[in-house]
Amino acid sequence: MSPEGRQYDGRVADAGGWRPLSVRTRRAASVAGLTGDSPFARLALTHVLAIAGDTLVTVALAGSLFFSISPHAARGRVALYLVLTMAPFAVVAPLLGPVLDRSRSGRRAVVVVCCAGRTVVCFLMAQHLHSLLLFPEAFVVLVLSKAYLVTKAALVPATVDDETQLVRANARLAVLAALAGFVAAGPGALVLKLSFLGAPWVLRLAGVAFAAAAVAAVRLARAPVDQKPEPTATEAGLLRSHGILLGSTAMAVLRGSVGFLTFLLAFAFRRAHAPSWWFGVAIGASLAGTLVGALLAPRVRRLVTEERMLTASLVAVALAAAIGARFGNRAAASALAGVVGLGASAGKLAFDSIVQRDAPDAAQGRAFARFETRFQLVWVAAALVPVVIPVPTRVGMITLAVAASGATIFYVLSRRGYPVSPSSSNSRRAR
Repeated sequence: MSPEGRQYDGRVADAGGWRPLSVRTRRAASVAGLTGDSPFARLALTHVLAIAGDTLVTVALAGSLFFSISPHAARGRVALYLVLTMAPFAVVAPLLGPVLDRSRSGRRAVVVVCCAGRTVVCFLMAQHLHSLLLFPEAFVVLVLSKAYLVTKAALVPATVDDETQLVRANARLAVLAALAGFVAAGPGALVLKLSFLGAPWVLRLAGVAFAAAAVAAVRLARAPVDQKPEPTATEAGLLRSHGILLGSTAMAVLRGSVGFLTFLLAFAFRRAHAPSWWFGVAIGASLAGTLVGALLAPRVRRLVTEERMLTASLVAVALAAAIGARFGNRAAASALAGVVGLGASAGKLAFDSIVQRDAPDAAQGRAFARFETRFQLVWVAAALVPVVIPVPTRVGMITLAVAASGATIFYVLSRRGYPVSPSSSNSRRAR
């Protein structure tokens, strides 16, 4: 890939990996929703159905792994489950990334296989919910789920006409995913509470959702194939660029904050014998924050760069944690969950756009697989702290405030003197 880029439809795509669509596709891509026949609409429909299935699986497993047993027994099971969530990335990172980068036309096939595979495994889990077979089957579902998310992120650049729309496209998918989670959680919880149905039928509902996602994925647009399959030395250097690595550090802190706070509040509320609806309030606040972050991100992107969005997300978490520690009650903890959800959501959209903008297209599959592995490792490590150690709520909030503040200072100081990437400059001039 030359530094000058490649010519497409009379326009030049830079070395960062973004490639414009054809004129007809650009017009269709403006329909950023579930209607129409644009590449984005097809991806959005597939994503909504897949997230609905993931939500139903989470509802079914939560009822059997955590809330139905004592807090002491829950610690061991939750710790095992957290370690289990890390294991899929040992498969996804080394295997899936190269496959995606070597075969642009294979990305659609990967999505179809991931959704169809989860359909089969969900029906098997429904039969083995109280058997040791549940754990290897849950492992397979997690592997396929992470593989799908990595592939989805690598498909997004093919659905927009220029890099300034990446945050907007990622945000639309995040909003639709949050809404799908809300919609699917209601029926899932209802079926879970019905004694004659229960968790097995929640898993069967998830299987139906994944089957629908597999059918929808057949219509996904093929990614462009007229490019080198192997990254050059220059492209590999771009992937390891200072800006992407710094962004991944900031995003890792935000992802770790989510894991730490989730299990801090779960066990703190149970130790205090708080009504179960308090944890529901905290989870609801987190989901609402995630949705608000996805809604605000495209508007904020019109004013500032993705890098400043990451900085603002860290600052928001640090301030909210400090204020929450000052009050230290359940309401403050729930409000903090909302802010952390907002910050992590907006930060993830910003970071994904940085990778999609700056990483070479021939290495984006590797990039997303590698960074998602790191983020999941941080999430698990942070979540294990309150699972293993009984951390008081106020102490946990102070810890979170210190971590976010330190990450903010490190990120801002490290970016000083670093030249802005050409893609970023072009984006600002385009605005």
